[in-house]
Amino acid sequence: MYGVIPTVMIRSFSLRIYKKGMNGIALTFDDGPDPIYTPQLLDLLKKHHVKATFFVVGSKAKKYPHIIKRIDEEGHAIGLHHYHHISNWILLPFFVEWELKKTADVIEEITGKRPVLYRPPWGHFNLFTLFTQKRYKTVMWTYILGDWKASLGANRLYERLKNCRKDGAIIVLHDSGSTLGADEEAPKYMLKALERFLKENNDIRWTSADEW
Repeated sequence: MYGVIPTVMIRSFSLRIYKKGMNGIALTFDDGPDPIYTPQLLDLLKKHHVKATFFVVGSKAKKYPHIIKRIDEEGHAIGLHHYHHISNWILLPFFVEWELKKTADVIEEITGKRPVLYRPPWGHFNLFTLFTQKRYKTVMWTYILGDWKASLGANRLYERLKNCRKDGAIIVLHDSGSTLGADEEAPKYMLKALERFLKENNDIRWTSADEW
């Protein structure tokens, strides 16, 4: 009642959430910043002139402020993904507020900008998050591709990416493999698949979530 049912209702009826963008395709990344993979990802995005949205974990942002600063300076959007990677299903309302505020404070301290975008870890909501998220633009996804598992591999992930070429799509990928349920080396395969996809699809109009 506290977590599962509200999540199903909010996601099914798109209550105060975005599951689809406007024009173009939005490329988004969760769970970073990562000291190894996020800089490689930024290099790749810069090479192909792609702007993306990063939903960052606050504790990692605090640990790697130089990466957050680079994300911002290179024109990408930054959103909240809790201070710790914890599901709303097990957080009381006060702690949800704390997770969001703490992360927003860290990002603002580094970039001078207060984030307004939010994606809850695992896409989980609870009875109170409809009220909490009033202050944020909550961005979910159109396509989630399972790239947190190394066993998926670069080739299979590339095939899944090819199926995401639809106007208004929001694609979620992961630039860190250090969260619960993820494989530490999974972003290595994500980067290989994404590099091939960007190289072979340079006609896509990419849009970041701050354009909505």
